Amino acid sequence: MATKAKKITEDHIMELYMDYVLEHEKFPKSVYKFCKANKLAESDFYLFFGSMDALKKGIWEALFNKSLSLMQNNKEYAGFSNKDKMLTFFYTFFEMLTLNRSYVLFALDEEGNMLKNVEQLKGLRKKVKHFAKELILDGNAEKSAKITQHNPRIFSEGAWLQTLFIMRFWMKDDSKGFEKTDMAIEKSVNTIFDVFDNTPLENILDFGKFLYKETVT
Repeated sequence: MATKAKKITEDHIMELYMDYVLEHEKFPKSVYKFCKANKLAESDFYLFFGSMDALKKGIWEALFNKSLSLMQNNKEYAGFSNKDKMLTFFYTFFEMLTLNRSYVLFALDEEGNMLKNVEQLKGLRKKVKHFAKELILDGNAEKSAKITQHNPRIFSEGAWLQTLFIMRFWMKDDSKGFEKTDMAIEKSVNTIFDVFDNTPLENILDFGKFLYKETVT
C-alpha cells in the first residue's frame, strides 16, 4: 500500500532517495521504480519533484538551505565581517556534507569523475553565487569610492570555483575530523579576500580556475 500523502514531506523523499542510492549503489532509473521500492505513490512524489534529476539537484539545494538557516540562527552572524561570513558558510556547509558524506561521495564520484556529475550542482551553484554576490553588494554599500568596490559578478564566480576546489579537497581528505579541510577553508578564504583586495580584477577568475584545475587533474 502506498504511503499516505499527508505523511510525505520533501525531506522524507530526499532521505528515501539517499538511502536507496547507498543501499543499491546506483541511482534509481525511474520515478516508478523508486516509488515502488519505497511503497510511495507517484502522485506523492510529484507533489515535490518533477523528475529524478530535479530530486537529485534538490538535495544539494537543501544542503545549502539548511547551512544558511543554521548560520542565520546564530545571533552573532549579522555582525560578522564579509570574510567571517564566508568562512562561516564554508565551515557550516562542509559540516553538512560530512553528515551526508557517504551519499555525497557516491553522487560526485560516480564513474570516478566529478566533472561528469556537475549537472546536479546547478542549483547549488546559483545559490552560492547569490550568497557571495549579496556579501559583496553589502560591502560595496559601505565604500564611498567606486574604485574600491568589488565586482559582484566576478566575486560570485570566484566563490563558486572556490566551493568546487574545497569540495574536491574534502573528498580526498582522510585526516581525523577532516581537519585538513578546515585548514584549506581558512587558507583559501583568506587568500581569495587578499586577492580581491590586492589583485587586478581580470586576474581573479584565472586564479580561481587555477585552484580548481589543480584539484581535478
